[in-house]
Amino acid sequence: MRSIVTMSLAACAVAVASAAAVSTATFAQAPAPATPPAPPSAGGTPDAMPFDIPYGMSIGLERARQVMAAAEAEAKKRNWKMNIAVVDTNGELVQFERMEGAQIGGGQVSTGKARTAARFRRETRAFYNAFETGHPYVATLDPTLVASPGGFPLVDGGKLIGAVGCSGGTGDQDAAVCKAGADIMK
Repeated sequence: MRSIVTMSLAACAVAVASAAAVSTATFAQAPAPATPPAPPSAGGTPDAMPFDIPYGMSIGLERARQVMAAAEAEAKKRNWKMNIAVVDTNGELVQFERMEGAQIGGGQVSTGKARTAARFRRETRAFYNAFETGHPYVATLDPTLVASPGGFPLVDGGKLIGAVGCSGGTGDQDAAVCKAGADIMK
């Protein structure tokens, strides 16, 4: 019995050793890996500063209520349950509403979208698009940045006065509701 076990172990050892030799020979003959592709172009240097909207006086409660009412009306018209946040120029909350039945987790998300839109003076879809096109550096800009559609800056008289953020649906649904709120500033 011992001789059968010893012979089986010896046969396994020979098989493993010859597989390792074949494997080493295969790797030795493999071509050298190609050089990695060059990183994508930065897109050149624009003449004008992008998203250069000057900051104005922060939105007050009355204007925030108007933005909220327009966004809520759009959501109700479409039968979408939304969380809607309006922030000032610093990204601090001025008004928040969670519609009946809206997902609870969307409260923080809507506030984060509004804060991102105010602090970076652009629609949050710009950050979403950057991630989608392979530019993950966006995550290094701010740990509270929300890169998802549904955050719009509020511009009055050419100056940024705050932002609105929505969450509860898809990114495009969130953006449609927020756009309705932002559009009353025009």
